[in-house]
Order: sequence, then structure tokens, then C-alpha cells
Amino acid sequence: MSPRSTDPDARAAMLAGAARLLAAEGPSALTTRRLAAAAGTSTMAVYTRFGSLLDVHRAVRADGFARLGAVLEALPATDDPVADLVAAALTYLDFAVGEPHLYRTMIIDRPPPKEHDTDPDPGEAVFTRLTGHVRRCLDAGRFRGDSTLVGVWSAQLWSMQHGMATLALADTAEPAQVRFVLQDMAERLCLGYGDDPVRAHRSVTSATTATSATTARDREGP
Repeated sequence: MSPRSTDPDARAAMLAGAARLLAAEGPSALTTRRLAAAAGTSTMAVYTRFGSLLDVHRAVRADGFARLGAVLEALPATDDPVADLVAAALTYLDFAVGEPHLYRTMIIDRPPPKEHDTDPDPGEAVFTRLTGHVRRCLDAGRFRGDSTLVGVWSAQLWSMQHGMATLALADTAEPAQVRFVLQDMAERLCLGYGDDPVRAHRSVTSATTATSATTARDREGP
């Protein structure tokens, strides 16, 4: 039986070690020897599981988006589409702050795609989820416009959450301050998209409370 199937923990250790090396020193630091040392395995095991260091880099990014997608999928759906949209944005930020090495590899220091690769980009599903939130807000009458604006508004909201995540990872401001800025920006964008001021504020407050409680539980642990 191949090592690929007998020791899944080794693969996870390699992905974690690769994310740390990539974030701290960039792609040039990702050598087979250093990765094997970081993961406590052999250089042969790296090639056995991934094939090449570039494939390791791609696997780290894909794993990161899979984990982010799972976190977003776990958010409860409510009858308030604006609150759900803001909760997802705050959760995105919390993920980036909690997984800084991984996030940098996913978004900031991304590897080149494979040539002739027809598979969707690993980040596509996360963006599609965001467009779904925007569409819900439109369908519910909270945002005012037509479907041609869904992509534009989704791109603006993605820029908001990624921008705030980048500020937090660069130590430009404390995570709590960055979180507050994101909340305020999200509310102002929702107003710009046509939401009622009172309802928008209520929704943002609801999302902030719900995600803050979840973040506190995660930090405390079981």
C-alpha cells in the first residue's frame, strides 16, 4: 500500500509546513529538504505524495480554500440575508487572522496554475458563495438593482474582506480594530446597495454578535 494512503497525517504536516515556509520566506524557501524537515518526513515522501514542489504549493492553496469553504458552509442560514452576508464576511476575516500562513499562500502568494488545466480555480466556490449572498439580498428586496450588478457588488465585497484581512496580517491595526472597520464598511456598502438604514444596522449588529460569540468559543476550545 502506498504511503499516500497509509499516513494522511504526514500529508497534512507537509501542507502546514509548506504554508509556513511560503508565508515567511516566499516560494524560494520551499525546497524539498526544508519541507521534509519541517514536516518530520523524508524528501522521497514529498515527491511520493505531491510529485513536485509546485504541486505542493498548489495543494496548500487548494487545501486552504477547502477549509475556508467548510467554515463558511457551517454558518447557519437565517431569514435575514444581509446578516448572513455580513456574517460570512466577518468569518472570512476571522479565518485569515486565525490562519495567517495559509491565507497568504491562498491569496497573496498564489502559485501559477497548471498548463492546460480545465479544473475550476480553488477560490471560485468561495466567490460563488458570496454572489449567492448578494443575490439573496436582491431577491429579498434588501438591495435594489438588477442581476447585472451581482458580480460587481460581489467583487466590491470581496475586496472589502480581503483588504481588511491584509491589513490585519500586516499588523497595520489590531484584529479587533480591523473587524470594526469591516463592520462599518459592510453597513455602508449595504446602504449604497439600497438597504434601509435601520434594517442594515440591525443586520450588521446581529451578524457581529453571532460571529463574535463563535470566535470566542473557538478561542476557548472544548
